[in-house]
Amino acid sequence: MKNYIKYDPWKIIEEGFNPDYNKISESICSLGNGKFGQRANFEESFSGKTLQGNYVSGVYYPDKTRVGWWKNGYPEYFAKMLNAPSWIGIKTTVQGEDLDLNKCEIQDFSRVLDMKKGVLERRFTAKTQSGKIFQVVATRFLSVLRDEIGAIKYTIIPKNFSAEAEILCDVDADIKNEDSNYDEKFWIEILKTSDDNNTFVTAETKKTQFQVCTAVKMELSNFSKVENILKEKYAAKKYTVQFTENEEFTVYKYAAVTSTMYYSKEKISSKTLQVLEKAYNDGFEKLLDEQIKTWDEKWKESDIIIEGDVAAQQGIRFNIFQLNQTYTGRDERLNIGPKGFTGEKYGGTTYWDTEAYCLPFYLATADKKVAHSLLVYRWKHLKKAIENAEKLGFTGGAALYPMVTINGEECHNEWEITFEEIHRNAAIANAVKIYVDYTGEKKYLADYGLEVLISISRFWAQRVNWSEDKQKYVMLGVTGPNEYENNVNNNWYTSFSAVQNMKYTIKAIDFVKNNYPEDFLRIKNVCNFDEKETEKWNEIIANMYLGFDEKRQIFVQNDGFLDKELIPVSKLAASERPINQHWSWDRILRSCYIKQADVLQGIYFFEEEFDTQTIKRNFEFYEQFTVHESSLSSCIHNILAARVGLYDKAYQFYLNASRLDLDDYNNDTCDGCHITSMGGTWMTIVQGFGGMRIKDGLPSFNPIIPKQWQKYAFKIRHQDNLFLIEVTQSGTKIQKLEGPDAKVLINGVLTEIK
Repeated sequence: MKNYIKYDPWKIIEEGFNPDYNKISESICSLGNGKFGQRANFEESFSGKTLQGNYVSGVYYPDKTRVGWWKNGYPEYFAKMLNAPSWIGIKTTVQGEDLDLNKCEIQDFSRVLDMKKGVLERRFTAKTQSGKIFQVVATRFLSVLRDEIGAIKYTIIPKNFSAEAEILCDVDADIKNEDSNYDEKFWIEILKTSDDNNTFVTAETKKTQFQVCTAVKMELSNFSKVENILKEKYAAKKYTVQFTENEEFTVYKYAAVTSTMYYSKEKISSKTLQVLEKAYNDGFEKLLDEQIKTWDEKWKESDIIIEGDVAAQQGIRFNIFQLNQTYTGRDERLNIGPKGFTGEKYGGTTYWDTEAYCLPFYLATADKKVAHSLLVYRWKHLKKAIENAEKLGFTGGAALYPMVTINGEECHNEWEITFEEIHRNAAIANAVKIYVDYTGEKKYLADYGLEVLISISRFWAQRVNWSEDKQKYVMLGVTGPNEYENNVNNNWYTSFSAVQNMKYTIKAIDFVKNNYPEDFLRIKNVCNFDEKETEKWNEIIANMYLGFDEKRQIFVQNDGFLDKELIPVSKLAASERPINQHWSWDRILRSCYIKQADVLQGIYFFEEEFDTQTIKRNFEFYEQFTVHESSLSSCIHNILAARVGLYDKAYQFYLNASRLDLDDYNNDTCDGCHITSMGGTWMTIVQGFGGMRIKDGLPSFNPIIPKQWQKYAFKIRHQDNLFLIEVTQSGTKIQKLEGPDAKVLINGVLTEIK
């Protein structure tokens, strides 16, 4: 836990420069706009510890799989979102000496991310080895309104000298991914120019042949000479300028970043220059004003207010900010990677995290078309999911959605996950139910959802087998959400989820058949569906083996779990944690320690199936063995702790979730922020403390408030309404801000909101 970020309700403030923390700050202060993103790298040269990163949505490369022992069924590549051509460089040289903070005496330094405005500002005073003192203020943003535009205002004040200087403003496509499996560079040059009007590089990815055009225009206070520089995959302008002691010298740099996701290869360069020219002509201040107004509108709907606890307030806003700048729902081909635009880990690919943790946030804080886009993304990949299942031997239209994907094809190659962590299917099926229940849009089942549900239920029906010994259907050789146990039998969460998925699919079939008969006939034809298939599903539902311990009255996580040495986490020495950084994998697999919610994940998803005492027994048993070494763990524990009255635990889980990256709890923020878990953080407030559920189509609230808080407030969209929920130590108030009169449940009491 680093705890070096200053507490502030609206800003992320780093005061003073610690080189060892630089990569962490680069992650935390990353910017994005749904189309592309940029880590908080320095504009000037920097020879110290850094992870350079600029990422463009949808642009990826199939890096060759690197495994020691090939297994049939492995994907041949790991897809990764590429580190794209860099546009931010503004490099200053005076009398042959570069301004490089790694080589300077830093007299003061601050890096401030203003979340309210979506603006990053960095200030520093630095003394070079020759004794020259520079004062610099750099302001940067990625336009959320014009999502192909980035802008920088870079002001230099020479404090103790006057001299001729060179300022180099470049576009550099000669970059690589730090996570390249074979140290390969992924870009080839297509076109580059640096002339009196424009500086740009159009580069193409190897194999996938995406093209990205990165174009920049500069505006300087004054200059005496400019030199155009062209090198391989590189274009720049070098300006000769005069620095005058204590006088400001300002560089404005405008960038347009586009891809062939949106423009043809024939037109991408010309279209990019058109977009850039308009931004340049409108100027920095107009673009900044647009940015502030656009973010103001976003915050009006999605902000959560906490009074009396600045650390908690900063934490939730940081999570909401990152979610809003990562995904906008404008393009159904895009999804959410676990690191968003903040780093390379996990390749920028899509996991089950989207459906399990992000969907509720977008359902409640944005137009329903945003959540709709997330679900349609999976529907569009159904054919690939069926192909993925076929590669593993499944037949008849059974679908196994990938653990990791960009284009619908599985690209993950750890056998215990690729082949066995099949619970990802359950999250996708359950997301259909969540969407329909929340929006009331049952036509979605006829248009898209039922095809997905049928294909997933077919998979479950083939994945189980009959056990003569147990006289039950069993699910063998799986890995549950707890990845600290692999290749187990009868993981309760996976098996229970399969049962619930099949139950819901049968209900959905009946609904579509009775209400949309023409769509049902179309679906039967498309899926080659025989209604007799449900007979097998019903048999499995009635006879699925679900481990249960009569003595403890708990669900058993998987076969053999209770044979382990059950030593609570509280007995572990602090020096041994996190165990994934101190123990061998063999020792972890034989231990009782749980990476993240597993049985509890199932109880969270299907809470209506259990009474409070059942939830509490399982929570108290499994929580004592959970090490929370997944970013996806604390949020689920918060929600269930609040549900069963363990309010102090719920509060601590909230802090762990909301400040996971800000305080670098797991020593991994340097790789990027945990974007998908931030959806879970939002859930800790709304579903955890707010107790929000959807019951019989109505929003239901059972609010509690931590003793550390004076008040908290959040807004949710539900169908045609926008509600404001305010909770204080003395009670709860719900207002309708938009929409018709509505009914809600407050602590179980039906209440009309006018």
